[in-house]
Amino acid sequence: MLASCKNGTLYIGVTSDLLRRVWQHKTRAVEGFTHRYNVHLLVWYELHPTMESAILREKTLKGWKRAWKNRLIEGENPEWCDLYPALS
Repeated sequence: MLASCKNGTLYIGVTSDLLRRVWQHKTRAVEGFTHRYNVHLLVWYELHPTMESAILREKTLKGWKRAWKNRLIEGENPEWCDLYPALS
């Protein structure tokens, strides 16, 4: 999950290369939603054994209420820190 800031705009997506994909959002190389709303902080992520399970989880999370997503993020990352630097 990417965010514009703490409690800001959220983006949920799936990728097979998390570092590359987050970098694309951070450098604004990707046109569209994240570019328009300045969404570039990696605030939460999950690893999945298959793309199918990742896509299913993405669809589930997109159906969640905002409060549920916030609780998920804050359970692991209460300050909404950018997790990207620790990955690279």
